[in-house]
Amino acid sequence: MDNYAVFLRGINVGGINIKMADLKAALKDYPFGKVKTLLASGNVVLQSELKAQEVKAQFEQCLRKTFGYDAWVVVLTAARVAELVEACPYPADDKSTHSYITLASDTAMLDELFEAGAALGGVEQARLGPEASAWLAPAGGTLDSPFSNLSAKARYKAGTTTRNLRTLIKVRDAAAAL
Repeated sequence: MDNYAVFLRGINVGGINIKMADLKAALKDYPFGKVKTLLASGNVVLQSELKAQEVKAQFEQCLRKTFGYDAWVVVLTAARVAELVEACPYPADDKSTHSYITLASDTAMLDELFEAGAALGGVEQARLGPEASAWLAPAGGTLDSPFSNLSAKARYKAGTTTRNLRTLIKVRDAAAAL
């Protein structure tokens, strides 16, 4: 059994509202164990004998079938989440900035997003690996930041999702505790 973190894209925003208790109940019919939902923003940790890509496929199937929307998730092993948290060069707690990590199930899409972010100028970002990049936003201005606006485009919806570094630390800890 491997421990995984599953990051849902776009729930509890834009009219797609899923209660975490309902999500956990829906996942009982799938090959996952020790399912734990974290926060209302779509973070789940679980165990499975499946490979990450198979967890992704099964999880997305569950969301589409049960909740009726075009769902996308990023799935990482617990060990990989821990590596990405450690690799992030930005602080988890800083009063002037917020640290984010964009996760991707599509490396080419993340490559494109990273390059587009660099072209914006003034965006501080660091590539953490083939499936993740970190970036900074000013405190209180995340949604208005150029990179946030770029990454929110529909083009990136199916292959990326972004989490605050503090959230990833909570997910790392929960996945390790399974």
